Amino acid sequence: MIYITGDMHREFTRVLDLCYTIHTTKDDILIILGDAGINYYGQKDIELKQQLNSLPITLFCIHGNHEQRPENIDTYKERIFKGGIVYCEKKYPSLLFAKDGEIYNLNNKKVLVIGGAYSVDKEIRILRKLGWWKNEQPSEETKSKVLEMIKNNLNVDVVLTHTCPYKYLPYEVFLQGIDQSKVDQDTEKFLDTVENRLHYKKWYCGHYHTEKVINKLEFMFKTIKEF
Repeated sequence: MIYITGDMHREFTRVLDLCYTIHTTKDDILIILGDAGINYYGQKDIELKQQLNSLPITLFCIHGNHEQRPENIDTYKERIFKGGIVYCEKKYPSLLFAKDGEIYNLNNKKVLVIGGAYSVDKEIRILRKLGWWKNEQPSEETKSKVLEMIKNNLNVDVVLTHTCPYKYLPYEVFLQGIDQSKVDQDTEKFLDTVENRLHYKKWYCGHYHTEKVINKLEFMFKTIKEF
């Protein structure tokens, strides 16, 4: 079975509950819609990775904005998974990270993945010397790749992103005290372009720590559901 959920931020209690309630195996997959937080503290992540890799499930993580991109970490290598490229460390073969702009075959569904977003807490994290990475949002190269791919793949079944297209921004859950004029919404505006050009059946995203459905788009947070 394949399951899907929202941001984790290194809190995996609900994954444990899933595994031991329904007796999952490594053949089962849990999609995490960004901010798993597994690649955040460098060497301090080792214990967490060991624990997660020992679970009877495979994690398929979209890139968020509270974690380092695996392609920038030497120990990650590319491999093919479900028809697309993922990043994986040899020591932790059950922890997979999707590559932005790839199309995967999940449950016989054609699935496009586009991760990344802007961190509204960027200045606080820099001030406190916490993890923040300049390439948290999709690069121009990735955006071009996605738009080129869409020309040949106008129809997909599902889109998985961390943030949402600009037109669906959930203003009611925006954090108080944030100067929205300073928030870079390039990724959301790019996803607007993607959404306008693409034919899809369902779109899932995380990032905003809310759960609601707008048309074919679903915001996910703590709920785990079948994909």
